[in-house]
Amino acid sequence: MDFYLIRHLTKFLYANQVSESLMEARMHPRSDNNQRCLSFSLSVSPRCRVFSYRDHLGNNVHHFDIPGEHSQLVMVAEALVEQQPLPEVPQSLRPGAWDELDSLVAMGDFSEMMLPSEFAKPSPALLDLAKLLDVRRRDDPMVLLRQLNASLYHWFDYTPRSTHVNSPIEEALESRKGVCQDFAHTMIALVRHVGIPCRYVSGYLYHGEENADRSTSDATHAWVEAFLPQVGWVGFDPTNNLLAQNRYIRTALGRDYADVPPTRGIYRGSKESELYVAVKVSKYVDMPPLDRDMPVPEDWSIIVERAQEPPSAPERVLRLQQMQQQQ
Repeated sequence: MDFYLIRHLTKFLYANQVSESLMEARMHPRSDNNQRCLSFSLSVSPRCRVFSYRDHLGNNVHHFDIPGEHSQLVMVAEALVEQQPLPEVPQSLRPGAWDELDSLVAMGDFSEMMLPSEFAKPSPALLDLAKLLDVRRRDDPMVLLRQLNASLYHWFDYTPRSTHVNSPIEEALESRKGVCQDFAHTMIALVRHVGIPCRYVSGYLYHGEENADRSTSDATHAWVEAFLPQVGWVGFDPTNNLLAQNRYIRTALGRDYADVPPTRGIYRGSKESELYVAVKVSKYVDMPPLDRDMPVPEDWSIIVERAQEPPSAPERVLRLQQMQQQQ
């Protein structure tokens, strides 16, 4: 088994003091399948009372309200996760897998992960890409998904911050470049197009020296899971052309990014804000001590995003809190 320590720093800086912030965060790793979250802490400044609940998909959600005036909001999430080895995923499925899949879908509750969603829906550009990549019911579902995973990896250029947190997939399709969020949304839409349940996974990826990942190590990551007969939910990472196995730490599942952003909220006050994000994932052979006072390393890389506000926005209204794009 492997142990992973995750530290996730988020800082919002406001041009002028704001009078209230309401925030929810999805940073608490899940405990299911081969993964178990051994400890989790969320520190917030200014100090406030933090509440939590689980949504209908079993994601851990923390939320809080800061009513007093403040010029910044800082969150530091720390988690220790244990992962057991996953079983090997077959290269292909036995004959009749498409019919078997249809029978399972008819008997199960997969509608949320098969219907179009906010960021993963059909469009003329997507259907053109489906034809280009030969995304149709052929071979067997596993073979199709393995090939699609590789095709998207080669078709898109991975370019950090080439799109925005709310960019539709058409932007990435037109420019043929994007980040993990765009790769995941495109694959989800294509997979659902052929009748395979597919969901968005938000979380973290451990980058070891021996790994040739092209996604960045200082941000959250996103990939997809597809439901297949004989094997169940299988993770695919088109950003890196990998199956999502032991280095992948799952935080939240949803239809697409709109269901599972690491942070989402509103604030009352300043038009302008900046978002700073830093992520560090460390691997341990043996379980490290459960130290709640671990300092934030000074050598963390920082992602900076400036909030975009329309010029006509009123001066003192509740505004959307800047969300973290998954790189």
